[in-house]
Amino acid sequence: MRAIHYLLITGFAACLFSCTKYEEYPVERITGDFIFDSLDKQGVYATRFVNDLYSYLPTGFNRISNSILDAATDDAIASEYGNQIERLSKSQLNADNNPDGRWATCYTAIRKANQFLANIDIVPQDAQTKTYWKGEVRFIRAMNYFELLKRYGGVPLLAERYYSLADKIDVSRNSFAEVADYIVSECDAILPLLRTDPVTATELGRVTRAGALSLKSRTLLYAASPLNNPANDPARWQLASDAAKAVMDLNKYSLAPSFVNHFTNRSSVEFILGYQTPVNTDLERQNAPVGYVTPNVSQGYISPTQDLVDAFPMANGKPIRDAGSGYNAANPYNSRDPRLAGTVFYNGMQWLNRAVENFQGGLDNPASSVRVARQTRTGYYMRKFLGSFASSAEYSNQSHVFPIFRYTETLLNYAEAQNELNVQTTAYTQLKALRARAGITAGTDGLYGLKANMTQEEMRAAIHLERRLELAFEEHRYWDLRRWKTAEQVLNKDLTGMMIVKNSDNTLSYSTHTVDYVSFLPKQYLYPIPINEVTGSQGKIAQNSGW
Repeated sequence: MRAIHYLLITGFAACLFSCTKYEEYPVERITGDFIFDSLDKQGVYATRFVNDLYSYLPTGFNRISNSILDAATDDAIASEYGNQIERLSKSQLNADNNPDGRWATCYTAIRKANQFLANIDIVPQDAQTKTYWKGEVRFIRAMNYFELLKRYGGVPLLAERYYSLADKIDVSRNSFAEVADYIVSECDAILPLLRTDPVTATELGRVTRAGALSLKSRTLLYAASPLNNPANDPARWQLASDAAKAVMDLNKYSLAPSFVNHFTNRSSVEFILGYQTPVNTDLERQNAPVGYVTPNVSQGYISPTQDLVDAFPMANGKPIRDAGSGYNAANPYNSRDPRLAGTVFYNGMQWLNRAVENFQGGLDNPASSVRVARQTRTGYYMRKFLGSFASSAEYSNQSHVFPIFRYTETLLNYAEAQNELNVQTTAYTQLKALRARAGITAGTDGLYGLKANMTQEEMRAAIHLERRLELAFEEHRYWDLRRWKTAEQVLNKDLTGMMIVKNSDNTLSYSTHTVDYVSFLPKQYLYPIPINEVTGSQGKIAQNSGW
């Protein structure tokens, strides 16, 4: 997992101010000559520079106006109206206003990486440390190219160049294939430079060889997917399959015993690379139900949809609509896939020594006359990533880990690629392993609720479902629907929630109702390039189609 770097920038500034050499220079005038110093035998400033670069890796948690990217899909909505995430969920995006645009941020990281690689040999640090640094920085550069690639398609490749403010930047867009090939080649090239897995406790969070292989796996999976592989070239799926298998063949990672607990554990057998926040209670206070009082006040920023809740099967693995599944509409959360309770807060769950009250007029869904600043719009709140506080009197500090790469994704990548190569038996193996870890019962046929003898199309749907459930709120579904090129079918509809009414005899009545909508236009398969980049390039950088 990636060690926490939340004090990197402030720590860097503090270091500069605390050193006599820099006391006479304002921070904004610190240049590369000071950072890459032949007299800095301990590599203090170079270390700070590398740590700052780690802050350019994906973070994930509540990062768009306190919402999550999945709130721009059919899995969730923001609990407050008018949230910036609606620019993505309601087709309001434009080239001037993109709450998820990372063009400038990613190119800042790429420039800094190139600056580091061009100058680090000046620093008299030991050779092994510099070797590790070079591999890590090249990974961060490749990761930022991937973040650009999935948003914009082909983008300019700057190679090893880094520009000063006085330089004229005269570059054109490279193709999707060229950028993807570059990322893959970098992942291959840096393998000998990186630490082997697993790392020691003091090195937790450093990019390792498995991290590079995981970025290669994800890149090749995207390159093989329908959006970028319209001819469905099987050779691309083979490359994606081989890349995922390479991570598996390291035999260094496995599924954690608990689906829930490893998100609050800094060291997990499942996390290949993760973003770790400071040890605090921020996520609990941002996302838990709103009815708790001091010292446990929470904001409930996210409202998961009924659409997502209904996607979770029963504990026997059968879809809730299947005959004989055991689903009871009058008791809808009974005997469900255990991952449901690890993903959303539903009515009646235990939290902070009381049952969650998401029914109309309940503590966590109060009447309009006592409406709080925000509250659930769907009858649910987001549970994933939070600590275990069912029987606690109040929150206590927790480690929160946002997965950049975890082993679950590796297995799903492999299952998907194998199925597209028409090898369903391998796909069955991966899905059964995930469902077994989730706590779904095997059944007499040992299929964990999966249909026997699935066709390629049926298995594709099963894999898509498993990605939705396992990777919920981890910023996968938003991009999966795009790379599968199914967003036009999935993201143009009304979204539903659960209306829960407490009757006079204290029984509960459940009914679904429309709470919002999501829309998607074909041009949204790729983001618009920021208008200032297009106009300032004098025709070198072409805008994406439709924008």
